[in-house]
Amino acid sequence: MTSSWLHQHDSNSVVIFRALQLGDMLCAVPALRALRAAMPRARISLVGLPWADQFANRFRRYIDEFIAFPGHEAFPEQAARLDQLHDFYAGMRARRFDLALQMHGNGQYSNAVVRAFGARAMAGFGAVAGGEDECLIRFPETGAEPLRLLELTTGLGAPACGPQLEFPITEADERELEASGVTRALAPGSYVCIHPGARSADKCWPAARFAAVADQLAIGPGLTTVLTGSPAEAPLTAAVGRLMRRAPVDAAGPLSIGAMAALMSHARLLICNDTGVSHIAAGLGLRSVVIFSKADIRRWAPLDQQLHRCLWDPFGEQAQTVIDQARALLMLR
Repeated sequence: MTSSWLHQHDSNSVVIFRALQLGDMLCAVPALRALRAAMPRARISLVGLPWADQFANRFRRYIDEFIAFPGHEAFPEQAARLDQLHDFYAGMRARRFDLALQMHGNGQYSNAVVRAFGARAMAGFGAVAGGEDECLIRFPETGAEPLRLLELTTGLGAPACGPQLEFPITEADERELEASGVTRALAPGSYVCIHPGARSADKCWPAARFAAVADQLAIGPGLTTVLTGSPAEAPLTAAVGRLMRRAPVDAAGPLSIGAMAALMSHARLLICNDTGVSHIAAGLGLRSVVIFSKADIRRWAPLDQQLHRCLWDPFGEQAQTVIDQARALLMLR
């Protein structure tokens, strides 16, 4: 392999496989940015979980097309729709992609998925290449997720375009937020967002701890607390609100991810569990305190440790530390 492997292959059509959730996809944005810089005229398609159609639309600078993945028995992110797999793979092979890129883990199961796309060449993470038109790079066992993915793109010859995350806010996001009425009494910079939910309940810091932190922060600078979450998390935000001495604005409900991000973009601070919104905050440049309880903090913590304060607290014992870190971030200029 040479440092210009990408340029040795005529890749007018590229398909990327990364069928993961929001935070994982946002961590891939620096690698997608590097690929677009390396292949500015290529048509780049993304194969991902069905929800990621909205991710592809938001990052149209880097992705031209989205293709929904029916699932795989080895991947826990979605139930595999086995009745759709035959037609899915047949359709992928009929496309005759020039290049397929595997960006879904270490390749143990995902390389077989990507080989079945039938592209002329394949690259990605893995240990043993299957032929001369394959370039596999060993999956890094350490480092932050965006940096691991950049090792793949730079190893293939893409230029270094920086590790920073992005989350572009659209006019449609702002219109949806305004129409919701959530911000009617909220001036930009006058509130702190608290996001108490996570995809997995065992990653959630206790509701009482979030309530105690919110009450303490409201005492000093007089900030309003805004609770965010999906419709499924509305019972959790309601529980946090009931435990607070000062009533919050409860914004959990039918806001899209984009409108919720627009709400966060006008906040002073975000406090959350280790979940996808922490990566939204990193993309927005929004100060945050992120509480970890399960995941590898070295892999999933945002890169800017000055702007984003991360701590390990699986038993809900560090409320005062969260308050101290939040106050320190609020004082930053």
